[in-house]
Amino acid sequence: MTTLSFNVFPLDAAPASITTDIDDLVIAGWAGRDPAAIQVHIDELAALGVAPPSTTPCFYRLAAGLLTQDGTIDVLGAHSGGEVECVLLDSPLGALVAIGSDHTDREVEAYGVAVSKQVCAKPLGCDAWLYADVAPHWDQLTMRSWLTGADGERRLYQSGAVNGLLEPADLWRRFSGAAALPAKSAMFGGTLAVHGAIAAMSSGHAFELELHDPVLGRTLKHCYSVASLPVVA
Repeated sequence: MTTLSFNVFPLDAAPASITTDIDDLVIAGWAGRDPAAIQVHIDELAALGVAPPSTTPCFYRLAAGLLTQDGTIDVLGAHSGGEVECVLLDSPLGALVAIGSDHTDREVEAYGVAVSKQVCAKPLGCDAWLYADVAPHWDQLTMRSWLTGADGERRLYQSGAVNGLLEPADLWRRFSGAAALPAKSAMFGGTLAVHGAIAAMSSGHAFELELHDPVLGRTLKHCYSVASLPVVA
């Protein structure tokens, strides 16, 4: 179990600071609605030597302790990278929507996707919305990410609407058989194709995440940096 703290911004109530206990972390991979778009991401990873998934979507079960709201994560070597994703979390207020990164070791991914996800922390923002407030216009939400190198150069890495990904209720139904987020769980809901090649990060690199709601005019943001640890035999 891991305990997370959020600043929740309900649509019709005052902001609230809450804590929530998470026992189960699930990464929904290959979670697109369009088979052609899924194939684009499969091809991106195939270029890195990653085998295709056995099913789509594919649900990876990870340790909840990997979730972190810290501004820096430690990684081994210089071959990991982030992916912007909507994160749905159970809480005392109901299902929450946050922004997070499925940070993954790309070198390990070439021989085991599940292992590559387990070896990296999963950064998560501290602000959240109620899922009930955005569910009616879910498909209009957009995500973006930016990658900043050690030299300070910042570039757009991912951008697009979430309507290319399966809706949360559909993911939950495929995962557990019920159209509700399982108790004390967090689920990453899928990512977008990158602009250009999939990038690796090392010390001094930063990754910015954004989830924008054009209907309600608000945005969730998070940024974290990477500190590379030496690889020794």
